[in-house]
Amino acid sequence: MRTSKRLKIGFAVSFATLVVIVAPRLVVHSAYSGLRYSGPESVPSNEEPRVALVFGAGLSSGGSRPSVVLYDRVATAADLYHAGRASKLLMSGDNRFVEYNEPEVMRATAIDLGVPEKDIVLDYAGRRTYDSCYRAKEIFGVERAVLVTQSFHLDRALYLCNSLGIDAIGVAADRHVYREDSLRWWHVREIPAVLSAWFDLNVRHPVPVMGEKLPIDANPAPGEIVGSDDPSTLDADKK
Repeated sequence: MRTSKRLKIGFAVSFATLVVIVAPRLVVHSAYSGLRYSGPESVPSNEEPRVALVFGAGLSSGGSRPSVVLYDRVATAADLYHAGRASKLLMSGDNRFVEYNEPEVMRATAIDLGVPEKDIVLDYAGRRTYDSCYRAKEIFGVERAVLVTQSFHLDRALYLCNSLGIDAIGVAADRHVYREDSLRWWHVREIPAVLSAWFDLNVRHPVPVMGEKLPIDANPAPGEIVGSDDPSTLDADKK
């Protein structure tokens, strides 16, 4: 009888713990369901174009090419640009190491897809989703954005950007059929990632690598790419 009672208590505690861990993910998904779009063609055309914020997602071929996931994000952003739904592309990725430069690969890919270089902005310090959203607002002065990432990541990106003061909608960049085991892992990983996002926003308040303000809407001098941080000016210890 005593063992049975312990089992029931253990089950109840385990269930309650699971609910506490999973609930924030479900709440965020529900809260931002009206701001997610399945593709560029479903984004309303009766409003002013937004800045497309494209999140880094890894490189392949020794760092010279985008991963499949990253290519899908850049290609979706290019479609938004060509459809008139995005005025600029803000490529936010990791460049803490000399041999690993997500933003440059993203820019080259977008140019190959027909996006003019003058409308591509690079953020070399987008190491996390939180950092990308924070810097989009504080460094690049983004007020309205369309977030470009896969559907598994879109809820967290919308939660962070909107909580940090950006009027953001999101477009899913699911252009390929991804491996089932990868998809399962990505979805599971989002559960603690959403909890971490809540702690960042409400408890930790971390400040990412910062620098000179480079508003995207500024008028560039001829040949200048406005809003592109020179990676050599970033904190050397954090590259």
